[in-house]
Amino acid sequence: MLDRHLHPRLKPLLNRLVMKLDKPGITPDGITLIGFAIGVLALPFLALGWYLAALVAIVLNRLLDGLDGALARRRGLTDAGGFLDIALDFLFYALVPFGFALANPAVNALPAAWLLFAFIGTGSSFLAFAALAAKHDIDNPGYAHKSFYYIGGLTEGTETILLFVLCCLFPAHFAWLSWLFGALCWLTTATRIWSGYLTLKAVQRQPGSE
Repeated sequence: MLDRHLHPRLKPLLNRLVMKLDKPGITPDGITLIGFAIGVLALPFLALGWYLAALVAIVLNRLLDGLDGALARRRGLTDAGGFLDIALDFLFYALVPFGFALANPAVNALPAAWLLFAFIGTGSSFLAFAALAAKHDIDNPGYAHKSFYYIGGLTEGTETILLFVLCCLFPAHFAWLSWLFGALCWLTTATRIWSGYLTLKAVQRQPGSE
């Protein structure tokens, strides 16, 4: 919900930062891998209860995720880079709830499972529609800078990172934050499935469609 409003404001800042990174030895894929490696550190940090350290890893991961995209747009987007970026993003999003479950299994395991279950809904509806949108050359309004068709919803990347930040700052409230956010994720999943279905049905009815 917030991504389409936040991205245009962040894009000029990221473009300025990436000008300094545009060196022969630095690649978008390399930044993606370094960002993911830093993000993975959030898992042991959370498991150990080092919530501020985990927060730093999460923020750095998201910063590098923005920079790899900015550098890719500067040099030219590639399917391989887009695939790598989104695959590692989904793994990163999953490891954070798992880290909270490890930190306090008795309290956090069930809410973390609910959150991961909800992430499956948002992720699968996102990727399934993206694959078919590419097949039918459906335009990507509002997210032309993305390698995949970026179908929106109540819970997108910005909201998810905000959740992670709040959970790191207030770890005692992880459970109820997860229950609430998971419910919002399922609303997003339902709207994505319905709107995606209607969009693809409309495309299928057009003359010359497969």
